[in-house]
Amino acid sequence: MRPKSIQFITYPNVSLLDLAGPLDVFTAANRFSRQNHQPYTISILALDPTTEICSNFSINTETLQAETSSPHTLIVPGGPGIYDFCKDPKFVTHFINHVDKAERLISVCTGIFALACAGKLDGRKATTHWSAYDELERNFPSIIIKRGPIFINDDHIWTSAGVTSGIDLALSIVEKDLGHTVALEVARYLVMFLKRPGDQNQFSSSLTLQSKSSQFSDLHAWISENLSTDLTVPVLANFMNMSERTFIRKYSESMQKTPSKMVELLRLDAARDMLTSSNKPLKTIAQYCGLGSESTLIRRFVKNFGITPKEHRARFNSTE
Repeated sequence: MRPKSIQFITYPNVSLLDLAGPLDVFTAANRFSRQNHQPYTISILALDPTTEICSNFSINTETLQAETSSPHTLIVPGGPGIYDFCKDPKFVTHFINHVDKAERLISVCTGIFALACAGKLDGRKATTHWSAYDELERNFPSIIIKRGPIFINDDHIWTSAGVTSGIDLALSIVEKDLGHTVALEVARYLVMFLKRPGDQNQFSSSLTLQSKSSQFSDLHAWISENLSTDLTVPVLANFMNMSERTFIRKYSESMQKTPSKMVELLRLDAARDMLTSSNKPLKTIAQYCGLGSESTLIRRFVKNFGITPKEHRARFNSTE
């Protein structure tokens, strides 16, 4: 099998981890591959020969030119400099033409804006860092934005959330190219668990609720400490010193979900954490989290997360 050329595009003010994380994965894959030659040729390209990553820190790169060899895989990391990169005159004359030559396109975090500006994501499913969802949707309404997954694969295009999720995406690529054994060795070398699937959410319901409203933050904290108790609307309204009607109205307006739905999400979050961090039986977890029976836990878990509790535990549990 011929080596696959992996080219990274960089620019001033790129996120170093978005670049270095996937770069380390492919470099390690060359080391652990059992082929008689390295499966990847790796290069770093930029519009200019020297790229200032941050103040007083620059890297030497290969300059992207019209005659630059075509990549098998082109990776665009994110970073605050991505917007200026997309406005550079060479973005149109050099980058877009080069993108057209790639067999596989990957963006990490806000690197997705480069692929979007190049017109490569129209009508495709894609994701990015949660902080960029609204901006991406506003500027590129033709993209089918998936809010939550750490990475998405649509045909030959892969997009990821950001920071460490770029490593998860790269591990998934290595597994696809070279098999599970090599990807596992790379993950172990990087002291990571293989591997978070792309459909794992970027953040928990608890963090989402916390970020939306400070008015109910004490309520959410109290609920999280009392999951196995009665958490019906009258109890929650009493905690907030509101009438039931006023509480339901104000909560729903502020959080865009009913109090009952919020309680269920917090209980499921807690169950998910216990599945990951312990070997407790499903029945015990269901009772601790206020979900009643094992069958109720399974049914609601599958409805919300798309996999069974046992499947989730098999993927993420680190206690064995």
